[in-house]
Amino acid sequence: MFVEHPLIRPNSIEARDYQRTLADICLTSSTLVVVPTGMGKTVVALLVIADVLAKNKGKVLFLAPTKPLVEQHACFLRDQIVGRSVAVMTGAVSPEEREVEWIQNDIIVSTPQVIANDLRNERISLRDVRLIIFDEAHRGVGNYSYVPIAEEYRSVNGLTMGMTASPGSSMAKIKEVCGNLGIENIEVRSESDPDVQRYVHDIHMDWVEVEIPPEMRKLSDVLRKLHDRYVRSIVEMGLMTSARPASRRYLLEVQAAIQAKLRSGERNGSYYRALSLIAMAIKVDHAMEMVETQGLTALRNYLEKLKEDASSEEGSKASRAIVSSEEFEKLEQMLDSLHMEHPKISRVMGIVSHQINERPDSRVLVFTQYRDTCDMVANYLARIDGVSVTKLIGQSGRCGEKGLRQKEQIGVLQRFREGEFNTLVATSVG
Repeated sequence: MFVEHPLIRPNSIEARDYQRTLADICLTSSTLVVVPTGMGKTVVALLVIADVLAKNKGKVLFLAPTKPLVEQHACFLRDQIVGRSVAVMTGAVSPEEREVEWIQNDIIVSTPQVIANDLRNERISLRDVRLIIFDEAHRGVGNYSYVPIAEEYRSVNGLTMGMTASPGSSMAKIKEVCGNLGIENIEVRSESDPDVQRYVHDIHMDWVEVEIPPEMRKLSDVLRKLHDRYVRSIVEMGLMTSARPASRRYLLEVQAAIQAKLRSGERNGSYYRALSLIAMAIKVDHAMEMVETQGLTALRNYLEKLKEDASSEEGSKASRAIVSSEEFEKLEQMLDSLHMEHPKISRVMGIVSHQINERPDSRVLVFTQYRDTCDMVANYLARIDGVSVTKLIGQSGRCGEKGLRQKEQIGVLQRFREGEFNTLVATSVG
C-alpha cells in the first residue's frame, strides 16, 4: 500500500502508520521528531511538506548542515513531489541567483549559513515561509546558524519541524535545542514501538575474528616499550597516575589540563617537557594502532610521515625524538624483513569473493577507518574476478593525493547505485 496524496508521486512511498502519525502531530504543533537512522525521518518530512503546500500558499524551507545532505534531500524531494518546484541554495550559488531561486520556488533546500547570511543582508524574507525543517536539529545550540534563523522565524508564527536521531545526552541540551528552535513538542519513536516493529527487518551480523601474526605482534611490542617509556617519565613528574591505563583519551585529558594551567599563568618547567612527552606517546600509540588494526603498509606510511616531519624545519620535537630513538631504528630493520599484510585483507577478499560468486547482482560496501587502508583494500579487491570496485573518500586532500569534491562523491554513489561498480570501499568521512 502506497501513500496517496495529490502532491506526492503515485506508487512511490510505502504507507507506514507511524510516519503518518508523526506527520499529523507535526502539522498541529512545532515538533522535534526523534527516530533512529533508517526509519524514514525524511519521509515524515515529505508528508508534512505535501500537506502544508496543499493547504497553504507560501514556501517550505528545508535546512541541512552539509552540502551533501542538502543535495540528498533535494534529490529526494524532486523525485517525490509533483506540482511544486524545489531549489538548492548553498554557498556555491551566487547571492544574485539565490534571490531569484528564493522568489521562484516553492521548496528551498539549503545550508543554514547561506540562509542566515541572506537574512542578515535582507536578500530574502521568511514572511512567506509556512514551514521550516531543521535536519540534525541537535545542532541548534550556541552560535550555530539554526539559532538566528529560528529566532527570526518566530515573528512569522509558522510551523517548525526538527529531525534528529540523537537529540542530546542530557535533558538540559534537549531543552536548549527546543527553546532555540521554537519547538513545543517532542515525538520519539524506536524500533521497539508497536507501530514501528512490523517495518523493522532483522540485521544479520557476523563477527569475524582475526589473529595478529607473531611478526606483527613483535612490532607492536617494540612500540609498546617506547610508549611506556614516555608515559613513565610523565608519571614520574607527578602529572599522570600509573593506576589508570595510559590510553590516548587519558593522555589528551592530561594534555588539556596542563595547557589550561599554562593559560592561567601557572609556570612550571616540567609542563613543557610533559607536553612534548605526551605528543610522543600519542604518536607512538597511533603507530601501534596502525600495525595492530591496519597492517604493515599503513605502518610504513605513517613512519615515513614521521621521518618527513622530523627532517623539516617546521617539524615537531616529538617526531624528531621518536625518529632518533633506538626503537625506531629497530622497527625499520624489522619492517625491511617483513613482506605481509594484515590478515584482515585476505579475509575481506574471501568474504567479498564469496558474496559476488554466490549472488553476482550483489552490491558490497566496505568501510575503512583510514584512507591508506581504503586505497589498499580497493587495490586488493580489484584483483578478484567479477569484482568491479571504486572508492568513496572525503574532500580533504593529503600530500600527493586530492580528496573527492562533493559532486564527485555524488557521482560515485550514483554509478554504484546504477551497477557500474558492484563494490564500494569508503572511509567514514566519505
